[in-house]
Amino acid sequence: MVMTDAEKRNQGRNQFGTFGGVFTPAILTILGVIMFMRANFVVGEAGIIGAVAILVIAKSITLMSSLSIAAVSTNIQVRGGGSYFLISRVLGVEFGGAIGIALFFALSLSVPFYILGFAEALTTSYPQITPYFLMICLATATALFLIAYYGAGLALKAQFVIMAFLMLAIIAFLGGGLLDFSVDRFVNNLSPAYGLDIGRSATGVRFGFWMVFALYFPAVTGIDAGVNMSGDLKDPGVSIPRGTLAAVAVGFLVYLAQIIICGGAWDRADLIHNPFGLLKENALFGLSWLVVSGVVAATLSSALGSLLGAPRVLQAVSRDRIMKFLMFYAKGAKKGDEPRRALILTYLITVLVLLWAGNASGGGALNAIAAIITMFFLYSYGMINLAAFIEDFGDNPSFRPRFRFYHWSSSLLGALACVAVSILINWIASIAAICIIIIFFWHIRTRNLTAAFGDARRGFVYNAIRKNLLRLSRMPEDTRNWRPTMLVFSGIPALREPLVTYAIWIAAKRGLVYLADILEGDFMELAPRRPGALRQLEKFCQEKEIEAFPAVVTADTIEHGVSMLLQATETGPIHPNVAIFGWSSEYDHLSAYLRQLRIAAVLEMSIFLFSVRGLPRPGLHKRIDIWWRGRKNGEMMLLAAHLMTENWEWENTEIRLLRVVENEEGQLPASDALAEIIKLSRVKAYPQVIVSQDLFETIFREYSGEADCIFLGYELPESEDEKKWHGFYQKLLYKMPTTILVNSKISELIEA
Repeated sequence: MVMTDAEKRNQGRNQFGTFGGVFTPAILTILGVIMFMRANFVVGEAGIIGAVAILVIAKSITLMSSLSIAAVSTNIQVRGGGSYFLISRVLGVEFGGAIGIALFFALSLSVPFYILGFAEALTTSYPQITPYFLMICLATATALFLIAYYGAGLALKAQFVIMAFLMLAIIAFLGGGLLDFSVDRFVNNLSPAYGLDIGRSATGVRFGFWMVFALYFPAVTGIDAGVNMSGDLKDPGVSIPRGTLAAVAVGFLVYLAQIIICGGAWDRADLIHNPFGLLKENALFGLSWLVVSGVVAATLSSALGSLLGAPRVLQAVSRDRIMKFLMFYAKGAKKGDEPRRALILTYLITVLVLLWAGNASGGGALNAIAAIITMFFLYSYGMINLAAFIEDFGDNPSFRPRFRFYHWSSSLLGALACVAVSILINWIASIAAICIIIIFFWHIRTRNLTAAFGDARRGFVYNAIRKNLLRLSRMPEDTRNWRPTMLVFSGIPALREPLVTYAIWIAAKRGLVYLADILEGDFMELAPRRPGALRQLEKFCQEKEIEAFPAVVTADTIEHGVSMLLQATETGPIHPNVAIFGWSSEYDHLSAYLRQLRIAAVLEMSIFLFSVRGLPRPGLHKRIDIWWRGRKNGEMMLLAAHLMTENWEWENTEIRLLRVVENEEGQLPASDALAEIIKLSRVKAYPQVIVSQDLFETIFREYSGEADCIFLGYELPESEDEKKWHGFYQKLLYKMPTTILVNSKISELIEA
């Protein structure tokens, strides 16, 4: 038996457990540089109570995101790609691809930033090695790359060593804080220092609650580091929820202990102005080097976590064939399916950024990019929350997560909180990140990709439509709420495209359009052809970007098919109120044609007959003529003409409302009546009363021969007058511009 490529990859991939595959990379990223360099500052500024409040709010966001991750990851079979995989399988290829590509660049750029932080901490502690800043950065990047290149197993073993140093550093500075703990200091440091001179920074800036919150929030992020290892886990559905929630809980306890112990150990001024120095100088047993090793461990672990995560995200995006030029990075190594090609790209990006940064640890441009990176992580959390919300709130039957401690409200709150926090941290970077994600989304969407996997958006939309249709069915119909719902007997639409186009123009995105085709003949013979005819209509709509619903029936006769479509085409309480036919010039089939129209009339539908002479040229000044011969059909014609002008192809179109009177005495009353009708209709149109005793055909040709579109009312003839009726309109329409004959079944439209 020959195995598929996917089966071969699964057979050779890594099989990490919860602790090594999820908890370790997540907790090492959570317990990062902020804990050493900024946490004491936050305690000094916000006070112990304020710092605890900040921690609770920030951790609530990551907790809600973790609950969403747990729900989604236990509802589907998770493969490689981490957050990208979870988002794309729920929100679709566009959102998933946009976030996936953004996450790859965010993780790739995170590597040099963490390395720069490591080098800065090292040179600050040991100033004599400052001249070798760039060499230290490049050497560190290369060492981390080699560790990651030789497999995630080696990298995770290295992270165990790093975690050991990090835990010892935490014990050293918390132990030192306990030895210096004073109840009096604890009480004095309970309240914030925002309004005190002691809380003023060296630059003269006075901090507030949300400014300090923005500084502290990156400390609680990092759950992505574990989720991104999804493709290397033995049982992702078990490991991701357990490892992620455990990392959030442990991180919360460590940070809470730091706030309480450090808040009671040292004076407020020292907390604010010497946050890292306090940890070193007061380390347990004078082990200051252990605290320095903790900073080194925190930065290196975060860099290594990003170096492991970025290639895996890119590999997952590439394997979904979202962009052809990324296909090169889909291939994994024979052993462990390691994404080495993507890893090399990540390493090159790291080296380029480090060379660009030069011998300094930052700068304005790098700080701005760092802010955007934080935004990408926040929006990935927000998207995961949104994905879980859509799955649950949409009542998707397939959403049956094994993780039970979840409700859609937490996901919605988490998504909103992510957006709010991103704005609070840096609104400029927040907008920049949104713009970048939108660009990726737009690029992927315009490629009209067909995903090889389903997503939950259809279920969410289905549920919303279902509820609204049921709600709509309970609402009484009223002329004021009339909207065009058109059933267009287009047949093969490619042969009657102008007819379809005019119908779409009249709908003007205010109503619905159904394109109908009838397969005439024996049902049993034609039924197998119906799906193909339906796909043909769907393909036509997609290629021409036409917003319409296809409808295909098989019937013994065309007349029977028309009857079926007129009666049965509907979407819940929404059923066609306008039937659109092309004008038939064939005398031989006149009786059958008129029987079709009478079926629509019996069903109380307005009937439009289109005599289309091509489409008008875009950009030119256009004119629509409406021949007013009474309100019965006139109101519908006036509304239809107005709806046409709502389309960009008919911008700056002049609408003329024409009426014929036989003598001068009737001109002024007729003109006043037309002006009143235009006023009531609130449509921009111009009245014109024609005084003439000529035949209507002559007047019609003289005044509307140069129009771009003409509306003219009609009534269905009696049986004995069919040929006379047809002959009149056949002669009237001969060599005239596009004319739409209107028979209306609804009144009082213009005043609605």
